[in-house]
Amino acid sequence: MKSSRKVGIIGAGHVGAHVAAMLASQGICGQIALLDTDRNKALAQSQDIADGMAYWPRPVQIWAGNYGDLADADIVVIAACGAAIEQNRLDELAATVAVLDQIVPQLKNSGFQGVVVSISNPCDVVAQYLRRALGLTVIGTGTALDSARLSRRLASLLGVAPQSVSAYMLGEHGDSQVPAFSAASVAGQPLSQWMAEHPGRCTTEDLARIARETMEAGWNIVLGKGSTEFGVASAAAALIRAILLDEKRVLPCSVLLEGQYGQRDVYASSPCLVGAGGAEEIWQLPLNDQEAQAMAESCQIIREYGAKAAALSTLAGRQ
Repeated sequence: MKSSRKVGIIGAGHVGAHVAAMLASQGICGQIALLDTDRNKALAQSQDIADGMAYWPRPVQIWAGNYGDLADADIVVIAACGAAIEQNRLDELAATVAVLDQIVPQLKNSGFQGVVVSISNPCDVVAQYLRRALGLTVIGTGTALDSARLSRRLASLLGVAPQSVSAYMLGEHGDSQVPAFSAASVAGQPLSQWMAEHPGRCTTEDLARIARETMEAGWNIVLGKGSTEFGVASAAAALIRAILLDEKRVLPCSVLLEGQYGQRDVYASSPCLVGAGGAEEIWQLPLNDQEAQAMAESCQIIREYGAKAAALSTLAGRQ
């Protein structure tokens, strides 16, 4: 691991810039290269973020970079995507693949050999596309944000802090995401036990409602202000920190499943042990029959769109 802890971010829009700001303000890394097809935007974003340096825990170098700057980076974040913003993230696929087909050859030629953290939507499909195209370790932020949204809502319902709740969304970062309530807990106590001991405080109807609210949260934010940025940047920063500092932290993220939940050869979200090697171990949650079926259906949707992504690619040999 390099002492500088260098991160490159491709895409200096709302999400990419906020990831950079989170990394800088928390002192997670020492160097940040911002890349964008609009170099003036990348330059302005880097200068705007750097203006806060006097208030950061430690100095950070941040600049508008190029692909040559990525050769010795520890992590490259892919935050670039097409212009389209759709209610169903999967409908953004064609525009995003067109952007990725411009990025992949340049990233390959840069000599970068670190970990790729993929944020661009549709997140799971893009992460798998990048893994096939680059042959590198790729982790998608996946349901890291959805799980945080679910935990916040569940904590509010139970009257505790979100940090006291363990609740995960699995599968797709999208409409088919699966709330694993059967594996949820509050302060170490299974949620089902807590509900039995506090009758009426949290009902199955309440759980269905907050699951629906979680799934719709991103689109509602987009409708209100045009994009999501703060929540996903927080999730991405936690994932990047876990890799750079080898934290061995368990986080939900999108990875290639290797038999977990009966699924193979598909990127989908599950809790993972995250350290210097990326997602070093995938943890399978015990699901009830309904959740297991929903997980299988979610993975099938991701597979179908993964095939579409390969067909849309203009890269030689199509990934």
